[in-house]
Amino acid sequence: MRTFFATAALAASLLATPAWALDLNGAMGSLPQAKAAGLLGEQPNGYLGVVNNQNNAAEIARLINQARKSEYQRLARDNNLQLPDVETMAGKKAIEKTPGGQYILVNGRWMTK
Repeated sequence: MRTFFATAALAASLLATPAWALDLNGAMGSLPQAKAAGLLGEQPNGYLGVVNNQNNAAEIARLINQARKSEYQRLARDNNLQLPDVETMAGKKAIEKTPGGQYILVNGRWMTK
């Protein structure tokens, strides 16, 4: 009986605590589902945007955008380009590759492609 109450207390404390922070691998794994669910979308600036802030959407976007920025900086440096030019090229490509039904930012408004 004592074990039952200890287990129940542990389960209750786990349910009451906020979700564990994601790492980049977790964010990358969650990205397709988050985009398909309409939580995240692609922006012309090459970064993800939060369409509907549920289920760690902002954290997924933050982690992936951080990784994207590092990659864009590397590409800019290695190819003697300006960072905004790389971001714009990446944004255009990401929007082109976005499947129908997912969100993209057009003229400051979220739209389904």
